[in-house]
Amino acid sequence: MWLKPEEVLLKNALKLWLTEKNHKYFVLQRRRGYGEGGGGLTGLLVGTLDTVFDSTSKVAPYRILHQIPESQVYWSIACGASSEEINKHWEWLEQNVMPILSVFDSNEDITSFIQGKVRGLIAEESQSTSIKEEDDPEKFREALLKFDKWFGLPEQEKLVTYYSCSYWSGRVPCQGWLYLSANFLSFYSFFLGKEVKIIISWDEVSRLTKTTSVILSESIHICSHGEDYYFSMFMHLNETFLLMEQLADYAVKRLFDKETFEMDLLLSDHLQITKRLLENRARNEYFTALFRLPREESLDDILDCFLWIPFCHAHAFGKMFISDNYICFSSQDANHCNVIIPMREVTGMETPDSSGKHISFSTRSKITFRFTEIKDRDGLVKKLEGRLKCDTSGSTQGTLGKEEKSCLESAQEDGTFFGHSDPMLSFTGEQHSALLKESNRTVNTEALMRVFHPQDAENLDSKMLKEKMKVQSWNIHFVEYGHGVCMFRTKKTRDLVMRGIPEALRGELWLLFSGAINDMAAHPGYYTELVERSMGTCTLATDEIERDLHRSLPEHPAFQSDTGISALRRVLTAYASRNPKIGYCQAMNILTSVLLLYAKEEEAFWLLVAVCERMLPDYFNRRIIGALVDQAVFEEFIRSHLPQLTDHMTDMTFFSSVSLSWFLTIFISVLPIESAVNVVDCFFYDGIKAILQLGLAILDYNMDKLLLCKDDAEAVTILNKFFDNVTNKDSPLPPMVHHPPIGCDNQHPHPKVDITELIRESYEKYGEIRSMEVESMRRRNRLYVIQTLEDTTKHNVLRVVSQEVMFNSKDLEDLFELFKREHFLSCYWIPHSPALKHHDSSLPYLEQYQIDSKQYRRLFKHLSPWSHSANADSLAIWSFRLLDENSDNLINFKEFASVLDVMYNGSFTDKLKLLFKLHIPPAFIEDEGTIPTASKHPQLLDEAVTRGDQLNGSNKGKVDIQSYLKQWHDELVRKEESIRALPRINQSQFVHFSKTLYNLFHGDPNEEALYRAITTVTSLLLRMEEVGRMLNSPSSPIRSASVASQDCGSSDDSQETQTVHKDEAVPQESNTDIGWTFAFEQILASLLNEPVLVTFFEKLFDVKVKIEQAKSLQLRAKYQPKAHD
Repeated sequence: MWLKPEEVLLKNALKLWLTEKNHKYFVLQRRRGYGEGGGGLTGLLVGTLDTVFDSTSKVAPYRILHQIPESQVYWSIACGASSEEINKHWEWLEQNVMPILSVFDSNEDITSFIQGKVRGLIAEESQSTSIKEEDDPEKFREALLKFDKWFGLPEQEKLVTYYSCSYWSGRVPCQGWLYLSANFLSFYSFFLGKEVKIIISWDEVSRLTKTTSVILSESIHICSHGEDYYFSMFMHLNETFLLMEQLADYAVKRLFDKETFEMDLLLSDHLQITKRLLENRARNEYFTALFRLPREESLDDILDCFLWIPFCHAHAFGKMFISDNYICFSSQDANHCNVIIPMREVTGMETPDSSGKHISFSTRSKITFRFTEIKDRDGLVKKLEGRLKCDTSGSTQGTLGKEEKSCLESAQEDGTFFGHSDPMLSFTGEQHSALLKESNRTVNTEALMRVFHPQDAENLDSKMLKEKMKVQSWNIHFVEYGHGVCMFRTKKTRDLVMRGIPEALRGELWLLFSGAINDMAAHPGYYTELVERSMGTCTLATDEIERDLHRSLPEHPAFQSDTGISALRRVLTAYASRNPKIGYCQAMNILTSVLLLYAKEEEAFWLLVAVCERMLPDYFNRRIIGALVDQAVFEEFIRSHLPQLTDHMTDMTFFSSVSLSWFLTIFISVLPIESAVNVVDCFFYDGIKAILQLGLAILDYNMDKLLLCKDDAEAVTILNKFFDNVTNKDSPLPPMVHHPPIGCDNQHPHPKVDITELIRESYEKYGEIRSMEVESMRRRNRLYVIQTLEDTTKHNVLRVVSQEVMFNSKDLEDLFELFKREHFLSCYWIPHSPALKHHDSSLPYLEQYQIDSKQYRRLFKHLSPWSHSANADSLAIWSFRLLDENSDNLINFKEFASVLDVMYNGSFTDKLKLLFKLHIPPAFIEDEGTIPTASKHPQLLDEAVTRGDQLNGSNKGKVDIQSYLKQWHDELVRKEESIRALPRINQSQFVHFSKTLYNLFHGDPNEEALYRAITTVTSLLLRMEEVGRMLNSPSSPIRSASVASQDCGSSDDSQETQTVHKDEAVPQESNTDIGWTFAFEQILASLLNEPVLVTFFEKLFDVKVKIEQAKSLQLRAKYQPKAHD
């Protein structure tokens, strides 16, 4: 490739390079140790130096230099991996550059001309690639050359970045280079003749952590398929680790967790992934998580600045975050101050003339934010002017702002706030009026708690007095720190939340702290539209919702009436309509019931959206992956904070089983409702961190009792008793009926525990847990959880299949890994690959992974003992059709293993029966009878496969139990299949059957004897058929029969005197109108008479050899995007 011209001093390089071609202004050189005369000690030393110092010469041992006569300074302009490649560059110079150089007057002009030409060639090459987006395109081009040369991956594999690092094998480091690409982690090292090459696909990584040891201060630990890999580096270790986390997380989402991936639009095309894109994505995720903003919000810029804090009368240093719709600020001390300013709330922007670094924003909530020491204030003002103008001039947002303002004023007057007025502001005219009328008729506009537990202002009991004091404390806080979405969020805000939010303010503050208020403001009328659209629909989700409606807080009067039940039904059905990927999941009903108690119906819907899609991602889906991930994070915290408990527990899965309901329902299902709502308060303010802290505090509180437990059942009983005795002494609500678990011992009363004290203790002991730390642990444990689920799937599949085949467990497991890998390889390099749809984790284990005909053909080529046959592609197509009984163009691993088992472990009869079935329908199609060998007419095979691919694969849906019972019955019937039940093979099919046998014999040591044997069998079968026809049809012409016998006899006599050739021996199709057929028993009996044929088919093949070959060849297969277009 052409290189950016760089100076080279040849004085110190003469011993490392050999000149092969010379010109007055150019020289072509070869690296010592490569090509002719290479090797030996010189080759080892040069190769080691090239690898350690990242020399391009390791993969490009040829180069072209531009030389200036009588000068030691040369310019490198091209390099090549082979002599052919570098000679093409030399020929181009001879044709396009060398003849022109004589017209220049000076060497300086010649050098400038050559450099310009080379840079132009490089720019032209880079136009169609993403290399130009890299920080140093020239270095990246060289790294890409090495990556392609060393690892031999398909050219579609996208290199993201590369680093110098050491791989530790035991205590010996191997210095080399680490390459991170879209689908693989690759490492290469060459030291004194020892080459180390590692390729790990991201979807096989089960552990990715930063570790420390006696030898290494810090390293990156990767676990894949039970093997450990350690990488260390002097620089960029944190940056490398974060990129690894992102790439691994992206891979498992794309390949294993499509429900989450389909909602992630940022990386929709994995072939366009770059380091810059991943870094921007990480910043964006941090931004949206820190301020609880919608996931689609895109971060534009981050600026250092100071914000004036009026209640402290001081400036706080921090960072300003600018996005399309928000201006946010976070102080350097995260507990100090956070501010969120939606641009819809901004009424004015001021830039004082006296200073060029100040900017102020006025908001509808009467708060003014003054930022100072902004470096590029003018650029920021220009960027914001257009956005703010759109937000303040639009009638929709202006009206919404007035409504928010009136709500805030009313809240300050009476201390209550239950959300916005009807938000259907995007509709006008008759549509607005109709929706408004229908909305008022069907959607509740009051929180259920206000209807079923109205607060008596004249009630002066101790609990009501405490409640009013709480409200007064919050009102004072609002006056000092602001009220509404733009309020200052400080440590004092968290302290008030920890004490419990007052009943009257709970709905408002849940909406505010969760970020749901921003979703609702951005989608006016959306909920009403969903309700109208989903009312009356009947789906699996709605059936499940109806079943669980009366199980949702049945002890609360709100859900003993039609009002509460109807509201719960509308919210859950609307969400199932919004997000059909999730639909409805158990535990959503319990959570939504509590939300409806304190928020209006539409607000409860947006709170549910915030919980399911942002705060507890992947909790409410088929596999509850999010909950399992957080349980794994919880176990990590238990090990680090409560080591004595982990030492006592022999099995950590106890904590997973007992804590699942804690995470799924935010403790609502285990605590009395009046106590659980305090936990929900902290959850909406601090996210999952609050649940983890409380879980640790509960285990710590019961530590002494748990250490005395002898089994898990005793530990569960202790925790249940503890939860039953958690109270909320400050709650003004009457206590709900809470039935103790069966088996509780009430003879010894347990001490009451106040939820406020428990929450305060959890923050005091475990408040050092940081949200960003939890997010990192989530990413890390997600890999482990998904790989554990995948291992469970694999073990269940192997357990079922092992009963049907004769492969040993190790070979069967290797075959499954190759089967699964083939599925993923079809997804790696093809954007939006249809193969991604072939994996559905909701299906039974055997059906979760399936491959189509193209994938099967590749595996057949790698693994079948018959792959050497000239018509191997035809055999692959026919065997795939035979296995694909439901014609959906997909087969599972059980079907795949069954056909391989016959080829490797079947008896002579089994193998012959398989070959026989491959040449009759449905496997063999008559109009494909003209298909010769794949080497002669590959296009015909492609057309045949295309017809198979166009079968209706979309019919692969959820299979009911009756279908599986029928499938199981059919399998039992097939096992008892008699050879007499096989249909007869006709003339055309028998011709191809014979050709297949000849192709299988090719290359065998007894090839000629096998040819003679099959010719004898063919002749015998033809004679038998003619005799049969004569006996069955006495009126048929005797002469024609005798002629046929003479022809067969002459063929039989000729085989004894001359060498039999394949094409001569194949029976030709008869011109007679009357066809002939053979039964399988006839063919079997005839072949059994030839011992050489029996020996051939009973010969054992070692599947291990094929498996090892397939592992090395599978990655090198070419996957063209057109294959799935």
